[in-house]
Amino acid sequence: MIPKYKPEGMTIHTPENKMYTASVAGLERAMQTGAIIEDVAILCDSEMNLHFELGGIRGILPRSEAMLCRPGEQFKDIAVITRVGKPVCFKVQDIRSINGECVALLSRKEAQRECAMAHLADLITGDILKVKITHLESFGAFADIGCGISALLPVDSLSVSRISHPRDRLTCGSYVYAVVKSIDEDSGRFFLSQKELLGTWEENAALFTAGQTVAGIIRSVESYGIFVELTPNLSGLAELRTDGVMQDVTVGDTA
Repeated sequence: MIPKYKPEGMTIHTPENKMYTASVAGLERAMQTGAIIEDVAILCDSEMNLHFELGGIRGILPRSEAMLCRPGEQFKDIAVITRVGKPVCFKVQDIRSINGECVALLSRKEAQRECAMAHLADLITGDILKVKITHLESFGAFADIGCGISALLPVDSLSVSRISHPRDRLTCGSYVYAVVKSIDEDSGRFFLSQKELLGTWEENAALFTAGQTVAGIIRSVESYGIFVELTPNLSGLAELRTDGVMQDVTVGDTA
């Protein structure tokens, strides 16, 4: 499935997006057709409004139009501030004169609302998406699944192999494929997984034979042995030496 509504940043350099953002006429066309376009935010003012340079005029995205909040979700100003210097998707709501200056008024919320209703509402468990990793926490990675709408990739869903932090697998700004693991119908939150896309145990085990020397990554050091990751979905246990001496290794080492 090729989604129409992509993570922010994926369409900013396309000819269509450049056509819309290059001139006032292009912005008017985007407004008339309801197109979702994007550009890099250059400034966040004291009232938490985002500013853009669009087609020779200023674009303003008010704080109230910065994001679509889920039920029970509280709006945080950090969500606006962190967009500066990054691509932001939006719809053109109006082009008017403000204090003698021609200004385009924008809404990211309306772009996200359309994405949620026309794209995300049709997703089911098992659908595969191309997503953009936006930030990492110890418990998982947050990913943009379309128009800046966020979903969680829990750390235990990144692979069968145990990892200490999502940064062992992912980097911010990277694009990866993930499968829809579950959808919370009450909150509208999406939870993703990657390990289902990394092959079964049988498929991974078939890559190795007894007696073969291979490289692996130390993922866990226990009192009874060391777990070595051979592939993201396959780990092996290096048992203690017969004399009971533990090798001097640390998590993250290549062995």
